[in-house]
Amino acid sequence: MTTQTAIFRIDGVTKSYGGVKALDAVTLEAGVNEYLSLLGPSGSGKTTLLRVIAGFEAPDAGRVYFQGRDITNVPAHERGIGFVFQNFALFPHLTVRQNVAFGMANGSESISADETAQRTQAVIDMVGLTGMEDRGVDQISGGQRQRVALARTLVMQPKLVLLDEPLGALDANLRGRMRNELRAIRERMGVTFLHVTGSETEALAMGDSVVVLDRGRIIQRGAPDDIYSNPQSPDVAHFLNRFNMFDGVLSAGNFAGPFGTVAAAKATRALRDVYAIRYDRLRVLPVSASAEGPALKATYIANEYLGSSVMNFFETTDGKVVEVEHHLSLGAPEIYEPRQDYLLTWAPEQAIVFGREGK
Repeated sequence: MTTQTAIFRIDGVTKSYGGVKALDAVTLEAGVNEYLSLLGPSGSGKTTLLRVIAGFEAPDAGRVYFQGRDITNVPAHERGIGFVFQNFALFPHLTVRQNVAFGMANGSESISADETAQRTQAVIDMVGLTGMEDRGVDQISGGQRQRVALARTLVMQPKLVLLDEPLGALDANLRGRMRNELRAIRERMGVTFLHVTGSETEALAMGDSVVVLDRGRIIQRGAPDDIYSNPQSPDVAHFLNRFNMFDGVLSAGNFAGPFGTVAAAKATRALRDVYAIRYDRLRVLPVSASAEGPALKATYIANEYLGSSVMNFFETTDGKVVEVEHHLSLGAPEIYEPRQDYLLTWAPEQAIVFGREGK
């Protein structure tokens, strides 16, 4: 993808606050009609990145391109980029219709009253708010307010929409529904979305591509299934919240950890030696059983029902909590006795090993 074919590109963007780099030489681009999820912990620079693209913040270094044009010094209101704020930023004294139409009625471009009314109603219908046009925004639900915020952005017909944790203020049920609706709306509009979130589930479920940001740097980008199955660093594996991670020592093709020493023929280069195994890759055996692969003795603590799966929690002798996930599609879960010891084991080829000796 080149600057000409990407809908937007930022090249070597750096932004600091009080000597602390929020963005550190970040280069990122997205194609036309792409849904890009940006995942990272609090303080990783996600919102700052959106604000630089939107024009709310000026970069200290680097350039911002949109539709093949350098817009680094173009004011935010002239960029033609939509922005959906985390708190929706709706006008409480205006109706749903008036909120959606606000940008057309008060923008620099002259839009006729007939066109304003037509576009407003069309986007209200598209986001599923038909019949609520004359309600105040305090008379509708959180999910409906989220749709108003999105409609207000889409009615301006942007080619790029930036979403700053737009589902963060919704309850779990609404988040699930709105994830599906956001993707459907984007596909109907043919617009590129850049969606910032701190939720690994949200990022993986929504993005055509996922970008992982940490301490102002992009540390991995790829398709959701690639990010999930092949994290390229311990930090990415940690953000995904799907891996048990053990510190140890990688040396000469072997990893020494709390489960003993196991072969690690394939390892990914990293600054520290870490052994990672997904929650759903572990098996639980009686403590007296003979394990075929690596094994770790641990005490059963409790479980948590998650709807489609059950998460079991075990504690090792050094106080580390190890999580074992059982998918209910595989059958009824095993019942474990609290405070009893068990053997946790896994197939070594399913582990991901990071270390200074990796490639």
